[in-house]
Amino acid sequence: MTDLTPTSDLPAFRRRGGLRGRSLIPVGGEREVALNRASREILPLPPEETSKPRVWRNGVFGALDIGTTKMTCLIGKGEPDGSIQVLGYGWRRSHGIRSGSIVDIREAEAAIRATVGQAEEAAERRMDSLVVNLSCGHPRSRLIDAHMPIGGREVTDGDVQRLITDGQARAWSEGRDVIHTLPIGYVVDSMPGIADPRGHQCEQLATKLHVVDMNSSALRTLDTVLQHSELKLDGLVSSPFASGVAVLADEERDLGVTVVEMGGGTTSLAVFCEGRLIHTAQIPVGGLHVTRDIAGVLSTSLETAERLKTMYGAAQLGSDDQREILSVPLIGEGRDRLARIPRSKVISVIQPRVEETLELVRHALDNAGLGRLANGRVVLTGGASLMEGIVPVATRILARPVRMGKPLDVHGLPETAAASAGFSTAAGLLAWAAGADRDFGDISTPEPRSGSLLKRLVGFIRDRG
Repeated sequence: MTDLTPTSDLPAFRRRGGLRGRSLIPVGGEREVALNRASREILPLPPEETSKPRVWRNGVFGALDIGTTKMTCLIGKGEPDGSIQVLGYGWRRSHGIRSGSIVDIREAEAAIRATVGQAEEAAERRMDSLVVNLSCGHPRSRLIDAHMPIGGREVTDGDVQRLITDGQARAWSEGRDVIHTLPIGYVVDSMPGIADPRGHQCEQLATKLHVVDMNSSALRTLDTVLQHSELKLDGLVSSPFASGVAVLADEERDLGVTVVEMGGGTTSLAVFCEGRLIHTAQIPVGGLHVTRDIAGVLSTSLETAERLKTMYGAAQLGSDDQREILSVPLIGEGRDRLARIPRSKVISVIQPRVEETLELVRHALDNAGLGRLANGRVVLTGGASLMEGIVPVATRILARPVRMGKPLDVHGLPETAAASAGFSTAAGLLAWAAGADRDFGDISTPEPRSGSLLKRLVGFIRDRG
């Protein structure tokens, strides 16, 4: 008997008896297989219930993205169809900010006042408080384990609160304040993947918390600048986290994805899986470094270098770049002194810096200790991601599928849809203020209450009792 000898009345492609390769194809060829498969009766899964539009908080909210190269203030509200409508925006160059940190309080205050004032004028509404992005204070991302005995009884609200409090106490570090405390999931008697343990009966309850914290001094400085600007912090959100809120579909966050926000002074990343934020990181390289490289190599001003990068820059050389000639004014040579250079010269300066940035992102992902969870699709967003040809370069260097990301279901942004990736963080902050924070169960984002502003900001529970 050979492997091709029938041993039952079942069709060949339904038997398990060692058949391999094309021996699985019955007489009649591939066309017959397709027809047979099409005619087989398969019980489909019940259809998904039609998802309802997101229900937003009532009211009008404000968001402020303090970036190294630009500041953006958005004022808007949630719509019944689940979208966000921007009622007014302010968009100006940043001053007093370097690599995401405030280095000149007076200049930063003036820039914030002008940006928020522009948005208030457009929206015809004055804002007293705003949700602001976190990019300063050397943000740090950690996973904290917490566990407690239950004794065979039912898990209550108090048990969950004590478990979270224990995890936050373990996360506390001198000189740092917790900004996000995000439960990744609960474990009930060694059974993982429990979204809500309340009502379960068990001997042992455990959880893993994703904690993001920052230097306390940087938070106090930010608070001071905003107070001088007659504003209050209504919340603080990690920049790549906010970008992920804006540019990712719910299913994408569930399957596993990394958002890489390419800003002016920094490049930051956020890893999502099963709908949760599980890791963030920040790299001190961004689009401004590309601008400085161009200015230094071509001996031109930063303003001219930025224009060259924006209008003629690309992440990789093209076949016609050598033939396209650009006129570049030189520093100290007078307005009439122009150097004629091929576009390829500009791109040859840009390409190494872009590749270096992406290699640092790959290194950060490979060394995050997340294993396969960090191997999913990468979504590029942020102003520096608008570079021509960056997707194929990123796909090659990161060794992961890559797509461009722009805010979803946000109407009225300052720029057209093609360039809206530069406003992803601001759009995510506005969505967070309007109610998107509910999707992540952030323990450090309580409802406003009386008491210390700093405590209201970070919501860090220091009571260990």
